[in-house]
Amino acid sequence: MGETVSKNKKAYFDYTLGEKFEAGLVLKGSEIKAIRSGRVNLKDSFIKIVKNEAFLFNAHIGLLATTNHYYRHEERGTRKLLLHKKQIVKLQSAVDRDGMTVVPLSMFFNSRNLIKIQIAIAKGKQLHDKRESLKEKSLKRDMARELKNY
Repeated sequence: MGETVSKNKKAYFDYTLGEKFEAGLVLKGSEIKAIRSGRVNLKDSFIKIVKNEAFLFNAHIGLLATTNHYYRHEERGTRKLLLHKKQIVKLQSAVDRDGMTVVPLSMFFNSRNLIKIQIAIAKGKQLHDKRESLKEKSLKRDMARELKNY
């Protein structure tokens, strides 16, 4: 993975993550410029498979002030993901069979300077699991603080 543009921290908290995939995105020029300037948010986004094609829904890519009105994109529009057919079948079967969801984790530039998105098969956490992960996080923070002061 190269330079990370955006990370979906909420997905790490709300879901237990399974297998991860790397996918390309079909984007317009104005969207690429906005992503390069860091105007992207994956917080409430999700992935659905429609007619054997994967789509990213509800990802916010902000508009730039310099973009021409004719070439503007939808800020929360749907964007097609570029995956191999076997990967799409694997995602679809996990969603249908096991009741899992597919969530975006991060958006980044790869070694060839192309925009990629890391997605994962995930299962939603219950409230007590979320509380447990918060306790673990605070314990780790306290231990790190104590080691630093020691």
